[in-house]
Amino acid sequence: MEVINTIGRRKAAIARVYLSEGKGQITVNDRDFKDYFPDKQLHYIVEQPLVLLELQGNYDIKVNLDGGGMSGQAEALRLGISRALIKINPEYKPALRAEGFVTRDPRVVERKKPGQPKARKKFQFSKR
Repeated sequence: MEVINTIGRRKAAIARVYLSEGKGQITVNDRDFKDYFPDKQLHYIVEQPLVLLELQGNYDIKVNLDGGGMSGQAEALRLGISRALIKINPEYKPALRAEGFVTRDPRVVERKKPGQPKARKKFQFSKR
């Protein structure tokens, strides 16, 4: 089977996912994903699409992750894996969509405005 490649994004994180048939190894930036993501919650997020479709040991996944923080990267990876699985078999889409794994989360950090310390915070007002 050929290699399926997709992209997942979340906040500032970009995950380039390369999925091929194999034994179920997930490699992130040339490291095992359990070493790359220190938290068990993030392991759960990454594996959600595979667990939902009961495909844990069927595919090897190689990922290049860039930008963002840990949770953003994990969610970008989840989206990338979901998109790759849909490319392999379009019948997976309804189940993945029902769990919300196909939708790109559009929320990003609001920019800082000039004359303010942050995006929405204002400097203290002084009447005198």
